[in-house]
Amino acid sequence: MSAPVITVDGPSGAGKGTISHKLADRLDWGFLDSGALYRVTGQACLIEGVSWDDVDAVTEIARHLDVSFASAANGEVLVAYKGQDVSRAIRTEEGGRGASTVAAIPSVREALLARQRDFRQPPGLVADGRDMGTVVFPDAPLKFFLTASAEERARRRYKQLISKGESVSLPRLLEDIKERDARDSSRSVSPLVPAGDAIVIDSTATSIDQVFDQVMQKVREKGLI
Repeated sequence: MSAPVITVDGPSGAGKGTISHKLADRLDWGFLDSGALYRVTGQACLIEGVSWDDVDAVTEIARHLDVSFASAANGEVLVAYKGQDVSRAIRTEEGGRGASTVAAIPSVREALLARQRDFRQPPGLVADGRDMGTVVFPDAPLKFFLTASAEERARRRYKQLISKGESVSLPRLLEDIKERDARDSSRSVSPLVPAGDAIVIDSTATSIDQVFDQVMQKVREKGLI
Protein backbone atom coordinates (compact mmCIF):
# COMPACT_ATOMS: atom_id res chain seq x y z
CA MET A 1 0.00 0.00 0.00
CA SER A 2 1.29 3.46 -0.91
CA ALA A 3 2.41 5.81 1.84
CA PRO A 4 -0.28 8.35 2.79
CA VAL A 5 -0.02 11.88 1.43
CA ILE A 6 -1.47 15.14 2.72
CA THR A 7 -1.58 17.79 0.01
CA VAL A 8 -1.53 21.53 0.72
CA ASP A 9 -2.23 23.61 -2.37
CA GLY A 10 -2.89 27.30 -2.88
CA PRO A 11 -1.46 30.56 -4.19
CA SER A 12 1.79 32.11 -2.99
CA GLY A 13 1.44 33.97 0.30
CA ALA A 14 -1.52 32.01 1.63
CA GLY A 15 0.63 30.29 4.25
CA LYS A 16 0.82 26.84 2.72
CA GLY A 17 4.61 26.59 3.01
CA THR A 18 4.61 27.37 6.72
CA ILE A 19 1.67 25.06 7.40
CA SER A 20 3.23 22.23 5.39
CA HIS A 21 6.55 22.54 7.23
CA LYS A 22 4.84 22.52 10.63
CA LEU A 23 2.66 19.56 9.63
CA ALA A 24 5.56 17.48 8.32
CA ASP A 25 7.50 18.20 11.53
CA ARG A 26 4.54 17.31 13.76
CA LEU A 27 3.88 14.04 11.94
CA ASP A 28 7.57 13.30 11.31
CA TRP A 29 6.73 12.73 7.65
CA GLY A 30 8.64 13.62 4.51
CA PHE A 31 8.19 17.07 2.98
CA LEU A 32 7.92 18.12 -0.68
CA ASP A 33 8.07 21.76 -1.74
CA SER A 34 6.99 21.19 -5.32
CA GLY A 35 7.12 24.88 -6.10
CA ALA A 36 10.85 24.84 -5.37
CA LEU A 37 11.36 22.42 -8.25
CA TYR A 38 9.77 24.89 -10.66
CA ARG A 39 11.65 27.79 -9.08
CA VAL A 40 14.93 25.92 -9.43
CA THR A 41 14.11 25.12 -13.05
CA GLY A 42 13.48 28.80 -13.70
CA GLN A 43 16.69 29.77 -11.88
CA ALA A 44 18.67 27.10 -13.74
CA CYS A 45 17.54 28.71 -16.99
CA LEU A 46 18.99 32.04 -15.83
CA ILE A 47 22.24 30.36 -14.78
CA GLU A 48 22.52 28.44 -18.06
CA GLY A 49 21.51 31.39 -20.22
CA VAL A 50 18.27 29.79 -21.41
CA SER A 51 15.16 31.88 -22.08
CA TRP A 52 12.04 30.85 -20.16
CA ASP A 53 10.23 30.94 -23.51
CA ASP A 54 12.55 28.37 -25.12
CA VAL A 55 10.31 25.35 -24.56
CA ASP A 56 12.74 22.67 -25.74
CA ALA A 57 15.71 24.01 -23.78
CA VAL A 58 13.68 24.56 -20.60
CA THR A 59 12.25 21.04 -20.85
CA GLU A 60 15.75 19.60 -21.22
CA ILE A 61 16.85 21.41 -18.07
CA ALA A 62 13.80 20.08 -16.20
CA ARG A 63 14.50 16.50 -17.31
CA HIS A 64 18.02 16.60 -15.91
CA LEU A 65 17.50 19.03 -13.04
CA ASP A 66 20.38 18.64 -10.58
CA VAL A 67 18.64 19.78 -7.41
CA SER A 68 19.24 18.91 -3.77
CA PHE A 69 17.60 19.86 -0.47
CA ALA A 70 19.11 20.14 3.00
CA SER A 71 17.94 21.46 6.36
CA ALA A 72 19.61 24.53 7.85
CA ALA A 73 20.25 24.93 11.58
CA ASN A 74 17.41 27.47 11.79
CA GLY A 75 14.93 24.98 10.33
CA GLU A 76 14.80 26.51 6.86
CA VAL A 77 15.22 24.37 3.75
CA LEU A 78 18.38 24.96 1.74
CA VAL A 79 18.06 24.39 -1.99
CA ALA A 80 21.01 23.83 -4.32
CA TYR A 81 21.37 23.60 -8.10
CA LYS A 82 24.51 21.76 -9.22
CA GLY A 83 25.81 22.26 -5.69
CA GLN A 84 25.25 26.03 -5.81
CA ASP A 85 23.01 27.47 -3.08
CA VAL A 86 20.03 29.08 -4.81
CA SER A 87 17.75 29.23 -1.75
CA ARG A 88 17.60 33.02 -1.71
CA ALA A 89 17.57 33.53 -5.48
CA ILE A 90 14.56 31.29 -6.06
CA ARG A 91 12.51 33.17 -3.44
CA THR A 92 12.82 36.57 -5.13
CA GLU A 93 10.00 38.04 -7.21
CA GLU A 94 11.99 37.15 -10.33
CA GLY A 95 12.21 33.60 -9.04
CA GLY A 96 8.44 33.53 -8.66
CA ARG A 97 7.89 34.81 -12.20
CA GLY A 98 10.29 32.22 -13.56
CA ALA A 99 8.55 29.41 -11.71
CA SER A 100 5.11 30.48 -12.92
CA THR A 101 6.34 30.84 -16.51
CA VAL A 102 8.08 27.46 -16.81
CA ALA A 103 5.26 25.72 -14.90
CA ALA A 104 2.89 26.67 -17.72
CA ILE A 105 4.90 24.51 -20.16
CA PRO A 106 3.26 21.04 -20.41
CA SER A 107 6.52 19.20 -21.18
CA VAL A 108 8.20 20.74 -18.12
CA ARG A 109 5.36 19.65 -15.86
CA GLU A 110 5.59 16.14 -17.31
CA ALA A 111 9.35 16.03 -16.72
CA LEU A 112 8.99 17.04 -13.07
CA LEU A 113 5.90 14.95 -12.32
CA ALA A 114 7.69 11.64 -11.81
CA ARG A 115 10.32 13.29 -9.60
CA GLN A 116 7.63 14.71 -7.35
CA ARG A 117 5.94 11.32 -6.97
CA ASP A 118 9.27 9.78 -5.96
CA PHE A 119 9.01 11.73 -2.69
CA ARG A 120 6.12 9.48 -1.63
CA GLN A 121 7.84 7.26 0.92
CA PRO A 122 6.83 5.76 4.30
CA PRO A 123 5.72 6.82 6.82
CA GLY A 124 4.04 9.56 4.76
CA LEU A 125 4.45 12.80 2.82
CA VAL A 126 3.22 16.36 3.17
CA ALA A 127 3.19 17.88 -0.32
CA ASP A 128 3.09 21.66 -0.73
CA GLY A 129 2.23 23.08 -4.12
CA ARG A 130 -0.40 24.18 -6.60
CA ASP A 131 -1.59 20.93 -8.16
CA MET A 132 -0.60 18.35 -5.56
CA GLY A 133 -4.20 17.32 -4.87
CA THR A 134 -5.47 17.61 -8.43
CA VAL A 135 -2.64 16.13 -10.53
CA VAL A 136 0.35 14.79 -8.62
CA PHE A 137 -1.38 12.92 -5.77
CA PRO A 138 -5.08 12.75 -6.72
CA ASP A 139 -5.52 9.74 -4.40
CA ALA A 140 -4.25 11.58 -1.31
CA PRO A 141 -6.52 10.81 1.66
CA LEU A 142 -6.47 14.40 2.87
CA LYS A 143 -6.25 17.56 0.77
CA PHE A 144 -6.16 21.22 1.76
CA PHE A 145 -6.40 24.38 -0.33
CA LEU A 146 -5.18 27.50 1.47
CA THR A 147 -6.12 30.88 0.11
CA ALA A 148 -6.14 34.56 1.13
CA SER A 149 -6.97 37.84 -0.56
CA ALA A 150 -4.43 39.22 -3.02
CA GLU A 151 -4.10 42.32 -0.88
CA GLU A 152 -3.26 40.32 2.25
CA ARG A 153 -0.79 38.11 0.40
CA ALA A 154 0.94 41.18 -1.05
CA ARG A 155 1.15 42.71 2.44
CA ARG A 156 2.72 39.54 3.86
CA ARG A 157 5.23 39.36 1.02
CA TYR A 158 6.07 43.04 1.45
CA LYS A 159 6.81 42.57 5.17
CA GLN A 160 8.89 39.48 4.42
CA LEU A 161 11.05 41.21 1.80
CA ILE A 162 11.46 44.40 3.82
CA SER A 163 12.66 42.33 6.79
CA LYS A 164 15.38 40.92 4.51
CA GLY A 165 16.53 44.42 3.60
CA GLU A 166 15.10 44.40 0.08
CA SER A 167 13.63 47.53 -1.50
CA VAL A 168 10.18 46.68 -2.82
CA SER A 169 6.95 48.41 -3.81
CA LEU A 170 3.71 47.19 -2.25
CA PRO A 171 1.57 48.29 -5.26
CA ARG A 172 3.97 46.47 -7.60
CA LEU A 173 3.85 43.33 -5.45
CA LEU A 174 0.05 43.42 -5.53
CA GLU A 175 0.07 43.85 -9.30
CA ASP A 176 2.48 40.92 -9.72
CA ILE A 177 0.37 38.69 -7.47
CA LYS A 178 -2.83 39.50 -9.37
CA GLU A 179 -1.10 38.83 -12.70
CA ARG A 180 0.29 35.54 -11.42
CA ASP A 181 -3.10 34.50 -10.04
CA ALA A 182 -4.71 35.17 -13.41
CA ARG A 183 -1.98 33.27 -15.26
CA ASP A 184 -1.98 30.30 -12.89
CA SER A 185 -5.76 29.92 -12.65
CA SER A 186 -6.39 30.22 -16.39
CA ARG A 187 -3.60 28.05 -17.81
CA SER A 188 -4.72 24.99 -19.76
CA VAL A 189 -2.38 22.62 -17.93
CA SER A 190 -2.91 22.03 -14.19
CA PRO A 191 -4.65 25.32 -13.39
CA LEU A 192 -4.56 26.56 -9.80
CA VAL A 193 -7.92 25.32 -8.51
CA PRO A 194 -8.96 23.35 -5.41
CA ALA A 195 -9.39 19.59 -5.82
CA GLY A 196 -13.05 18.61 -5.69
CA ASP A 197 -12.50 16.92 -2.32
CA ALA A 198 -10.13 19.55 -0.87
CA ILE A 199 -10.82 21.39 2.38
CA VAL A 200 -10.60 25.11 1.56
CA ILE A 201 -9.24 27.41 4.28
CA ASP A 202 -9.15 31.20 3.88
CA SER A 203 -6.28 32.61 5.95
CA THR A 204 -6.90 36.30 5.16
CA ALA A 205 -8.00 37.16 8.70
CA THR A 206 -6.62 34.08 10.45
CA SER A 207 -3.26 33.52 12.13
CA ILE A 208 -0.93 30.70 11.11
CA ASP A 209 -1.50 29.02 14.49
CA GLN A 210 -5.28 29.12 13.99
CA VAL A 211 -4.97 27.65 10.50
CA PHE A 212 -2.63 24.93 11.79
CA ASP A 213 -5.14 24.03 14.52
CA GLN A 214 -7.84 23.60 11.84
CA VAL A 215 -5.51 21.43 9.76
CA MET A 216 -4.53 19.24 12.73
CA GLN A 217 -8.17 18.72 13.62
CA LYS A 218 -8.83 17.33 10.14
CA VAL A 219 -5.70 15.16 10.32
CA ARG A 220 -6.96 13.63 13.57
CA GLU A 221 -10.44 13.11 12.13
CA LYS A 222 -8.84 11.17 9.24
CA GLY A 223 -6.94 9.00 11.69
CA LEU A 224 -3.56 10.01 10.29
CA ILE A 225 -2.13 10.77 13.71
